Amino acid sequence: MARSASPFTGVRRAALVLSFCATALTPALAQTPAPAPAPAPAQAPAKATNKVLATVNGSDITELDVAQAREDVGSTLPKQMNDAARDKALLDYVIDLKLVTQKAITEKMDQTPDFQKKMIYYREKLLMEGYLGQVAKDSTTDAAMKATYDEAAKAQKPEIEIHALHILVPTEDEAKTVEKRLKAGEDFGKLADELSKDPGSKGGDLGWFTKDRMVPEFADAAYKLEPGQVSDPVKTQFGWHVIKVLDKRTKPFPPMDQVKDQLERFVAQRAQSEAILKLREAAKITRTDEPKADEAKPDAAKPAEAPKK
Repeated sequence: MARSASPFTGVRRAALVLSFCATALTPALAQTPAPAPAPAPAQAPAKATNKVLATVNGSDITELDVAQAREDVGSTLPKQMNDAARDKALLDYVIDLKLVTQKAITEKMDQTPDFQKKMIYYREKLLMEGYLGQVAKDSTTDAAMKATYDEAAKAQKPEIEIHALHILVPTEDEAKTVEKRLKAGEDFGKLADELSKDPGSKGGDLGWFTKDRMVPEFADAAYKLEPGQVSDPVKTQFGWHVIKVLDKRTKPFPPMDQVKDQLERFVAQRAQSEAILKLREAAKITRTDEPKADEAKPDAAKPAEAPKK
């Protein structure tokens, strides 16, 4: 209850703000939680071939066509579908696609100016995605990711974090009662389970946290304690707390394999951004939406007209 924000707010913010320096990556890597156990890898589908699965008015539909549809719309199918049902749904989709396309061609919809413009746009979009995908693949080498990780680890500033327990109660009198029972020798964790109004901490355990993750009154009191010490009652916006510090340490930097996915995204996005910037710098770009020099002058710079009589 004493937390002022989600423990990983800094992670999400750092992931959104893509910087070209490793220091921007540091908080993201340093605060990433341990990943959940990876699910068992799914069996890879057999490589698609030119085997014909259906014909529509004499036009063949092959495994390659269905594989392309799977890449495009496969993720929209219900997850509970088994492989056979998924394959059937994708084939039905491609059959319908072929039927509607044939009808649209008979209506000469492919010959309209609007269609031609869209063809040009989507061709360029596919080429852009293909090129940037290759840039990302080429950039995410083991050496590049290791260098970025090492730079981020080196840039991390030492920061103390503590491991603490707390008991949260509504009133000061209740907090003083907690304090007395603790001094009488009762177990902190058992007392927390019995009395604490914080449903998010079993046995009052808050885990490891840095000072910025707690509201100021709580953080100030907790950071003044040494391991093993218990605080006097502390008032915050959530109620009254009694705090016990278990340990203190310098916040460790996470191992590389724990943040590999995030590190790979960072390196790839940085490489893509740099590639686009280089293309812009080498190109001659003229924008017609930018005001001309004389149009950019403010009205105040124009000579005042004489008042009309």
